[in-house]
Amino acid sequence: MEIWDIEPEEWPEPALEPFKDVISDPAAWAKKCVETYGAQAICLQLKSTDPNDQDASPESAAETVQKVLAAIDVPLIVWGCTNPNKDEEVLKVVAEKCEGKNLLLGPVEEKNYKGIGAAAMGYGQSLISSSPIDVNLAKQVNILLENLGMPMDRVIVDPTTGGLGYGLEYTYSVMERLYLAAMSQGDDKLQFPMVNNIGNEVWKCKEAKQSVEDEPLLGDPERRGVLMEAVAAVTYLMSGGNLLILRHPESIRLTKEFIDVLLEGGDAMVCKPIAKKLQAVQVDFASLAPAPDLTIEEEKKAPAKKAAPQAPPAKEKAPAPQAPAPAAKTVVAKQEEKAVAQKVEAPKEDTDPALAAKMKAEAEAKEKAEIEARKKAEEEARAQAKAEAEAKAEAKEKAAIEAKKKAEDEERERREQEEAALRAERAKAKAGQSKLMQNKPGEETLTPAAIQYSQQEKILQMLSRIHKR
Repeated sequence: MEIWDIEPEEWPEPALEPFKDVISDPAAWAKKCVETYGAQAICLQLKSTDPNDQDASPESAAETVQKVLAAIDVPLIVWGCTNPNKDEEVLKVVAEKCEGKNLLLGPVEEKNYKGIGAAAMGYGQSLISSSPIDVNLAKQVNILLENLGMPMDRVIVDPTTGGLGYGLEYTYSVMERLYLAAMSQGDDKLQFPMVNNIGNEVWKCKEAKQSVEDEPLLGDPERRGVLMEAVAAVTYLMSGGNLLILRHPESIRLTKEFIDVLLEGGDAMVCKPIAKKLQAVQVDFASLAPAPDLTIEEEKKAPAKKAAPQAPPAKEKAPAPQAPAPAAKTVVAKQEEKAVAQKVEAPKEDTDPALAAKMKAEAEAKEKAEIEARKKAEEEARAQAKAEAEAKAEAKEKAAIEAKKKAEDEERERREQEEAALRAERAKAKAGQSKLMQNKPGEETLTPAAIQYSQQEKILQMLSRIHKR
């Protein structure tokens, strides 16, 4: 089970409730986890040492570790703040102050493996080799620890754990690849147990912290967080996890019951439900759900096929007997127009026929000229619009070509500058190497020491000299 060396400020209420009476005392917290909830090991998260938070000293962290050690009789895992430099400072002091207690210290990364590894070897501690979800990096850290002289039977691997919905599948696949390489391909650099720090990842995600008012569709927040942690734990068990670090007592109980069912058989349906410590939450999902559409798909398509026979009502739109009415109306209109024309033309009976013919020809010519002018104007407008569109497209294409050319020129110039700088740097390094080779003294003959020490003995002697023991 996971505990912190400071009082958590951002934990959701369901995670705080089981420990609210001991949350400010890490030793009492650890004791309650063991005696009340049956924790098989305790993971002490040194959150107070984070340089971006309280930046506690290594000595105060070591004092907290000693208090927790005195309060429990189960193995203790000491997990740093995941800042490589700060973890190296803190874990070296913790290893020294708790000499011979076989603490499990971590995470140990490529940036700090030397200092933490030497302290673990000198003071009899074990290590957690950590890498960022990558098979090759995990193998590399293990090789570095082995070359340092660390006994590999005191090393376990942390592949970096993702929470449920936040990288679980990625971690799962990497763990599978680690075991396949270790077992199928016989890679002895990967044949180590694995630890998953699940509680720290699951309970900090947004979904585990949202209240029922914020997200009613997610249901009871207490059950939600417990199930998220338990599902993640079972998933990592199935992928080969050996050591799970969890936070809530109920998620631990569910995970243990799952293990018992797998090992001994039985029905998981008889497991006890989640024991709530907070007030029950009731969510009216029926009122939140959209109205159900119970229409069968075949029934939806049926009206489209029956739409054709509905044509008969069209007979009412054009009944045969009423057809002559428009014709009669047209005849009356023509008679009225003819009468008006006769009235208008009546005074012109005395006019000259030649003059009338001339006026008619001029009117027809004028009308024809107007029609031609209108057509010409429309053609000119279309031609102008087309020309403007073509000019706009051409300008856009030209601008794109110029921009592309400019970008290529800038990229080429940047690449040339980088190459020139690299050549200058190489020339400088080569000149320095040549100068060093010229000034290098000749070979010296050294006499081996009478007593040859192993790498581990040399480290212990160096530690004894530094600490004046």
